[in-house]
Amino acid sequence: MSAVSRLFASQQFILGAAVEEFERAFAAEVGCAHAVGMSSGTDAQLAILMALGIGPGDAVITTPYTFFATAGCIHRVGAEPVFVDVEEASLNMDPARLAEYLAGCAKAEDGTPLTRRGRRIRAIAPVHLFGMCCRMDEIASIAESYGLAVTEDAAQAVGASYRGVRGVVPAGAIAESAWFSFFPTKNLGGAGDGGMAVCRDESFAERLRMVRNHGMEKRYYHRQVGGNFRLDALQAAVIHAKLPHLGEWNAGRRRHAASYRKAFLAVGLTEFVTPPVAPPADFESAHIYHQFVIRAKDRDALMVHLQQEGIGCAIYYPVPLHLQECFADLGYRTGDFPVAERASAETLALPIFPELTEAELEAVAAAVSGFYFR
Repeated sequence: MSAVSRLFASQQFILGAAVEEFERAFAAEVGCAHAVGMSSGTDAQLAILMALGIGPGDAVITTPYTFFATAGCIHRVGAEPVFVDVEEASLNMDPARLAEYLAGCAKAEDGTPLTRRGRRIRAIAPVHLFGMCCRMDEIASIAESYGLAVTEDAAQAVGASYRGVRGVVPAGAIAESAWFSFFPTKNLGGAGDGGMAVCRDESFAERLRMVRNHGMEKRYYHRQVGGNFRLDALQAAVIHAKLPHLGEWNAGRRRHAASYRKAFLAVGLTEFVTPPVAPPADFESAHIYHQFVIRAKDRDALMVHLQQEGIGCAIYYPVPLHLQECFADLGYRTGDFPVAERASAETLALPIFPELTEAELEAVAAAVSGFYFR
């Protein structure tokens, strides 16, 4: 509230010092050279695609099991969303399926892979789903062999880390660019919408700043067509005040995840419920549990039971993207991505917020147990 009061006193609500200070702090937190505040995670992705020059005639590869915006932004810039299936355990992009897809593509004269519609594949957008990073070394190696850009969907992974050939690297600093979301339910949430685009290259950061402000480099002089993607100074002030607490909050989520696993094992639920994949014991920051998503038998009935018990739960995501009505023209069918389709039928998110008490955790575990052993 102190930060908000100072902002109202200054009356500088659009960009300005509050946004710039938060951008610097966030860049330092996630280990990126540049951070550019955006009006949402969706707009941060859209700005990155526009800054990359991706548009009609192009295509971007992602996964069918994620929030809609990942594919929606690709479509909005006029490119074709292309899907590859996810891994059974992590539900992140499967590098083996990515390699298989690209190997089967026709190639342009310069070697660029083409979709079945003849679109030039320009980039790969792996999604660090639910707070755990993809197998980025393998994805990067595949991308390099075809000359493709990689941009991370880190919307759900603020504070997570990846251990690879470069050592331990924060989510968002693994590829050349990435985007984050500060939607209020995220691990680092604002008091409304907000997002961040991050990158290594200074000239690319300048393009992002132009894109977020109607393509202006100098006021009223437009070098390109952009959008109004500016992060509100109010949101910057709020999120900046919360940033120092992120590590503590993520640690709380990890403790709760461990408690769930212990409780499920103690009552013999492993036959019915599969918890999310756990990070290595010596590398806990690999997962920040934006969601604690289980695979459950009779998922829909379990959800109704938990709701009747007054326990919050949700399905992420009930319809994989390749089967969404708005993407029917892409020509995908049921069975094209079986792992993603099974995940949509079996997954259920349980409460995992940092302030969860032991009594509440026990109540959730008891309710799940009560459903299967009634």
